[in-house]
Amino acid sequence: MLELQMLLVTEGLAPKLKAPARLAGELSLACDMEVYPRSIAGHGRVIYFLARSRYDRHLGLVYDALAVPPSAQDFEGTPETYDVQGVRVTVKLCPRSAANAAALRARLPFLVPRCMGLATSVGLGDRLGLATPGHVRAVAGSGLRPFFAQQSIREMTRTGRSPHEVLDDAMWGVFQEGFRDGFGSDADHLKTTEDIDACVAAGFTLFTIDPGAQVDDGADAAPAAQLPGKFAALPWDPLETTAADCRAAYAGKRVEVEAGLTLEATEADLLRAAAKYGRAIAHTVRLYRHLAERKGDQPFELEMSVDETASPTSPFEHWFVASELRRLGVRWVSLAPRFVGRFEKGVDYIGDLAAFEASFAQHAAIARALGPYKLSIHSGSDKFSIYPIAARCAGELVHVKTAGTSYVEALRAIARVAPELFREILDFACEHYEADRASYHVSAELGRVPRIAHLRDAELPGLLDQFDTREVLHVTYGSVLNAKRGDGSWRFREHLFDALRQNEEAYARVLESHLGRHIDPFRKG
Repeated sequence: MLELQMLLVTEGLAPKLKAPARLAGELSLACDMEVYPRSIAGHGRVIYFLARSRYDRHLGLVYDALAVPPSAQDFEGTPETYDVQGVRVTVKLCPRSAANAAALRARLPFLVPRCMGLATSVGLGDRLGLATPGHVRAVAGSGLRPFFAQQSIREMTRTGRSPHEVLDDAMWGVFQEGFRDGFGSDADHLKTTEDIDACVAAGFTLFTIDPGAQVDDGADAAPAAQLPGKFAALPWDPLETTAADCRAAYAGKRVEVEAGLTLEATEADLLRAAAKYGRAIAHTVRLYRHLAERKGDQPFELEMSVDETASPTSPFEHWFVASELRRLGVRWVSLAPRFVGRFEKGVDYIGDLAAFEASFAQHAAIARALGPYKLSIHSGSDKFSIYPIAARCAGELVHVKTAGTSYVEALRAIARVAPELFREILDFACEHYEADRASYHVSAELGRVPRIAHLRDAELPGLLDQFDTREVLHVTYGSVLNAKRGDGSWRFREHLFDALRQNEEAYARVLESHLGRHIDPFRKG
């Protein structure tokens, strides 16, 4: 039976075609666009596919022209009738609108984000909305659970995207590549109930609570005489305990976490840990309960993150935070401590690897004992030296988050296909770096960025391997994407997006190679 006929008669979700290229070729001729072969899927007597024109991508539907399925009416688009493989069919080309995205998810369940559980996972943030095809290729066959939709509210604000747009962009990339193994969606670094509400409405599945503003970093180095006052001033009612009960639960208690790791906190240790993290715990509980109420009986996952703070999280502090969250009824799948060393954006780990391994192993033991839950490595982009350590110490209980590296690698692709545009972007980034670095922990110096005027075009992609250039480009993405000319037109955005769309294979190959280096140390089998 011809592939087209096979898909048109199916009432359920069709399996992947063994040889979709022929059908894709015939559909390409019919609609005068390039059809992505891996996107072809059938459901309820309709074939769905993604096609590209010179400037955009379009959703396509194919169905029997003489027996129109009711579901085809749920999509906005323009129908035309053709003969394909000897069958009279209607081909309906549709915009990639929010309404059509929702209708497609209702027909193809593999396009709906899901909870990922405790398996090793990787977050693949996409600041441009174009990276998912490359992300899919990097993760396919690795055994890792991917989060193809991952964006913080800060990133959404700077890129001018909504939570719905972040999810839809990832979904179209998954559809294009025909990835059917399941993916998650991470609403990252949420700080308010309003942030949560927006991401619940969009359909995110993992919610990363960031109570960093409530962490008292000063407590880490505060004189011992100040700690009792900080401790007494904690919000004990929201914490649903008393200062006396908290002292009795932890001070002087010896805990055998596992063989080789025993924790025994003095009263000073407890006062310091509670003063540092008490308000962050209360804030997390409040947001978690709000989230649980909003989600109702819908499944969701939670991560708690305190990585964007000045001082590392000690093993006892980790134990204290996790124990208090458990006492207060919070359920979570991953937790991001502030690890030792420096996790700067888009570059490798900076610090003593032996010290990191010793500390990470202790955190992994606590995560096994009090969970199990995954240790989440934030600012995880390009931390190649620590991935083997994390895999060795934590086994499967690891989640690695990447975000800006896919934007920086987009600029590597631009350096190859549009070198003059890359030169302009780098010059602009250098002008705005000092202002943009304020919200990041970075150490790049403009004086160490190579002078681009002295480089040939063929040398430009190599700049993305240079520490200072990489960080400068990483943290200035918001300024680059939002820069406008005097007449109000975009200075870079449209040219950048057009170049990446017209060279999408080049960008996908760059991402597949670069993100593959992140994934390989955790690859299963």
